Amino acid sequence: MSKIPGSQAIIKCLQEEGVELLFGYPGGAVIELYDQLCKSTIKHVLVRHEQGAVHAADGFARATGKVGVAVLTSGPGATNGVTAIATAYCDSIPLVVLTGQVPRPLIGNDAFQEVDIVGITRPCTKHNYLVSDPDQLVPILREAFYLAASGRPGPVLVDLPKDVIAALIDYPEKRPIKIPTYQPNTTPDPGQVEKACRACLKAEKPVLYVGGGVILADGNQELTRLARELNIPVTMTLMGLGAFPGSDELSLGMLGMHGSYAANMSVAKSDLLIAVGARFDDRVTGKLEAFAPHADIIHIDIDPTSISKNIEVDIPIVADCREALQAMLSWLEEYRELNLKEVATRHRPWVEQVREWDRKHPLSYHDEGQIIKPQYVIETINELTGGNAIITTEVGQNQMWAAQFYTFNQPRRLLTSGGLGTMGYGLPAAIGAQFAFPDLPVFDIAGDGSIQMNIQELATAKQYGIPVKVAILNNKFLGMVRQWQELFYDRHYASTAMEYTPDFVELAKAFGAVGLRATTKDEVRPVIQEALDTDNSVLMDFSISREEGVFPMVPAGKANTEMLLV
Repeated sequence: MSKIPGSQAIIKCLQEEGVELLFGYPGGAVIELYDQLCKSTIKHVLVRHEQGAVHAADGFARATGKVGVAVLTSGPGATNGVTAIATAYCDSIPLVVLTGQVPRPLIGNDAFQEVDIVGITRPCTKHNYLVSDPDQLVPILREAFYLAASGRPGPVLVDLPKDVIAALIDYPEKRPIKIPTYQPNTTPDPGQVEKACRACLKAEKPVLYVGGGVILADGNQELTRLARELNIPVTMTLMGLGAFPGSDELSLGMLGMHGSYAANMSVAKSDLLIAVGARFDDRVTGKLEAFAPHADIIHIDIDPTSISKNIEVDIPIVADCREALQAMLSWLEEYRELNLKEVATRHRPWVEQVREWDRKHPLSYHDEGQIIKPQYVIETINELTGGNAIITTEVGQNQMWAAQFYTFNQPRRLLTSGGLGTMGYGLPAAIGAQFAFPDLPVFDIAGDGSIQMNIQELATAKQYGIPVKVAILNNKFLGMVRQWQELFYDRHYASTAMEYTPDFVELAKAFGAVGLRATTKDEVRPVIQEALDTDNSVLMDFSISREEGVFPMVPAGKANTEMLLV
């Protein structure tokens, strides 16, 4: 077999891994790779900024469950992608990011567009590589895809020196990947499963606390079955929304800093908390010693380092979430002495108590006539899409209103930056999701501040005919910081007023997209409907109530029961 250039081997390996689409931005260090790429069947999407490339690959990965792929050039091309790589790392999203590097003899000599991207990204990747031996190029790429998708998923970076890309190599035969130091455990311990099941049967006030790990493991069906069979209320983290149907009577919505009253109260009063694919982060727990103070805690997670990291748990189960839930369901089915209907009936008073909390303090807002309330915009998008859209968000108030007022009944329909909280995520992520699902409506719920972070990607959407819909909740403020300043800093709005913003309607037109504006409540529905009826990228500018807040809200350092309500 004749030798082939490293660039050709990279393309062949990507095709071998099932890659049909990638996002990138060319440069000198990867020019030979791009020369091969344009001859291949892989579709390349030219973005307008490298951060947009990685966010788009991230959105594609979240929407599909596949590994997203981005290609960046060396130096600033690679560093421009770091924020997006960190975004994926914090949310456990499987990516492979290929970066160009200067030729090996120049590494360490401050060559043009040289940076130590392996060193820079070491804290925010699951693993990374500098390919120093051309013969290791393909084995490293195969390993990168395996690492990105297995165990707790995450981004893997492969740094490619220009001379390695050009080197002639033999394409190696594919072999099973064995990494002695990396052997994630997916199968739950039967003894721990039995302990967890018996705790569920014994509990009088159980709550399922569900995170993004359930979605990543495709365990939503098993979770839903367990909740319904045992009649257990379910609350979800921001990343877990859609793991359990939001319209189900057992759904409590989101918990934590901006969670529902019912969710936070139920966790505080529970006697058993069943955490599945969640990591007890600070936005969820609030004051640690006051979080689920009366509950025994079961924690199911693929990552052993996440268990008992923030909250000490009673029954740890290190396993794939789906496999663990399947094992629990199997144990419950096989244990013939049980009458699950009796268990479900015994939980009924608890479920009624939870519903009473929800009736007493539902998610709500004050209607002010023709003033546009952001919550109403989200509710109307939910209604007109039938809850079937893919929703991406930016970060801030827009993100929280979307989480609270859009009903997510399916997994992989909310794509948002949870752990890192990255402004500018929503638009490129929406583009990635729309490439994956061209027939579904895709909305980016944005703020007037955050949309300006990566608004250049509207040109990417136009170039490829991607009809994403952007709903800007425009209050001419950096809204979430402003809300904190209102509540805790005597309304001292230091550097949060957006004293100048572009005319978003005219800006949309400049990109060749459609710009629409609503300034009164009566205009909201027609604008959203027109956007849905338009086969083009649409940017909607909603002039919302300027000082509207996100409530409930748990102040920093307080217990989740100490909520500020509307």
